[in-house]
Amino acid sequence: MNTICPTDALEDALAEVPVLDVHTHLCGARLAARGLHDVLLYHMVVSDLYSAGCPSGARLTQFPNWPTKEEAHRRIQEALPYLRYIQNTSGWWGVRIVLRDLYQWKETITPDNWRRLDDLIRERDDDGAWARSILRRVNIRRTCAEYCRRGQGEGDDVLQYSLEWGMFMRSQWGEYDTAVYDLERTWGRPPEAPVAILGGGARPATDRTIKTLDDMRAAIGHYVDSIPYGQVISTATGVSTDIDYRLPSDTEMADALRRRAHAGPGERDIYAAYIGEAFLAALEQRGADIVFQFSLGAEPLPFETASRISQQTLAQLAEMVGRHPRLRFQCFVASRHAHQTLCTMCRELPNFSLAGFWWHNFFPGAIRHVLTERLDMVPVNKQAGFFSDAYVVEWSYAKAILMRKQMAAVLAEKVAQGQYTFDEALAVARAILYETPQELLGMVPREEPSGGTKAGTDSPPKPGSR
Repeated sequence: MNTICPTDALEDALAEVPVLDVHTHLCGARLAARGLHDVLLYHMVVSDLYSAGCPSGARLTQFPNWPTKEEAHRRIQEALPYLRYIQNTSGWWGVRIVLRDLYQWKETITPDNWRRLDDLIRERDDDGAWARSILRRVNIRRTCAEYCRRGQGEGDDVLQYSLEWGMFMRSQWGEYDTAVYDLERTWGRPPEAPVAILGGGARPATDRTIKTLDDMRAAIGHYVDSIPYGQVISTATGVSTDIDYRLPSDTEMADALRRRAHAGPGERDIYAAYIGEAFLAALEQRGADIVFQFSLGAEPLPFETASRISQQTLAQLAEMVGRHPRLRFQCFVASRHAHQTLCTMCRELPNFSLAGFWWHNFFPGAIRHVLTERLDMVPVNKQAGFFSDAYVVEWSYAKAILMRKQMAAVLAEKVAQGQYTFDEALAVARAILYETPQELLGMVPREEPSGGTKAGTDSPPKPGSR
């Protein structure tokens, strides 16, 4: 029996544990970074830079379009003076891991050399073998991406899919009819990209307008019938803490629709609660086919979000899950302080589970706190251990490395105090990283080529070299 377990030994052992990444934004036709901007200006790093004084806080042009080279270069040049202020952050740690491990770049990024680094990354931007070698290197056997990014299925060998389309219970900055708008923009259309987090009320026109309860019901029916069951394993949506999820009556909803032109917070709550409940009730009829995967605890600001959750939301969420026992719910939580409450809900609601460390929880201290609490409170078959939320495989790589380091520290402490043996710690890790995503979500591991990495992929060396 092992009574003392060095963290380094566990980290090395965890590198051999296969991983299923349960939520990303990878694009099947272009898995790897298109240039330095996809590494340096990942949205979490943009927030670091904006906080440090960089003028731009918005993301670069988003899918289905891509930043032009001109836009990418302009934003990189704008960010350069502020890089020195963020080198203490874990976001910068991720940048350094990518550049050091994958591109063998150890220089300080300067106005004189960044174009050379950008060219180095762009040389491989459409090399599918290179991208897959990065996933193999951190033992990611499959990842789940947005269905709208599937393209022609070019990435089906490494990707499965979530439907990220309508956001009926998500607030938007400065808007009060988001739920109605997001439903009517999907009405009569096939699945497509979701509305981005926007500021200033900018949004495309819709083909149809919801004016009555019959319109709303028809739009919900179309949405649920249009889900490509068998091709997606989950939804990917949001639940906002700003909304009161009490159940409005038909009369209240009809009256609120008539007031849409002058909607305020009260109407917003009625729209989201009514449409959200109607959607869940319809989705429950297909409960065996899909998991209702949702994010919680990241509320909109003009560019990105802040972490907050009210106690009322947590209580109403428990009621929501309890009302739909045949529908499986899985939560991505971005709030450390609310996590303990969600763990207690997971213990008492059979159809509720937790996944990974989302957005404002993907920092080393928060990861260790959340993981420690979750391992003590929640069975391994009710928690999926990792999702990267990455937009390119380089960030899947960096976040897997960061997560494993924190997991090794947590497991080492539990072994040292006698809660687990070394082998039991690895079995726990394998369960939450690999086995539970298969059981809860139906993820199917990609078979690794015999004999290890395929020849000819120019794979980088083994990660985590010390």
